[in-house]
Amino acid sequence: MKLIRRGVNRSVKDLQRDVTAWAEEWNANPRLYVWTKTADEILETLAAYCQRINDSGH
Repeated sequence: MKLIRRGVNRSVKDLQRDVTAWAEEWNANPRLYVWTKTADEILETLAAYCQRINDSGH
């Protein structure tokens, strides 16, 4: 939902309102989530991310 994208809301109150509206809409008209990657592909992506942040020097 575009209403809950980063930088769209000008206050926490506006963000809370939009998240609540999104949740109510989702619950009224739920859709099945379809995985597009295998578990192995997801774990490989996660491992690569973890390696990047561990090597960042922070």
